Amino acid sequence: MSDPYDGEPRGLPCVLSEEVTELLMDADLPGEAFGAIVAATVLINETRGEVPGATASARWAEQRRMPLGTYGSLGIAEYVIVADADPPHIVVTRVQLY
Repeated sequence: MSDPYDGEPRGLPCVLSEEVTELLMDADLPGEAFGAIVAATVLINETRGEVPGATASARWAEQRRMPLGTYGSLGIAEYVIVADADPPHIVVTRVQLY
């Protein structure tokens, strides 16, 4: 059973860049990588971008990198928290698979 909705959104909408969308639509993308990317977007949404283990860019505090797969075994995802937009959202800008 989920908690009642209190009017305040829990997460932030998580949208994908064109590059990431194309990657997810690639029929040759391994299922494990597809699942890790989808799981990352869910985690990014639920934590409002404050994913445990994610690192912030030294030059751009809104940009984050997070590992994909167990201990980053599949690669990294980069995303930007756009908190000042109306409405606030997060953009997954790039996925680098190993």
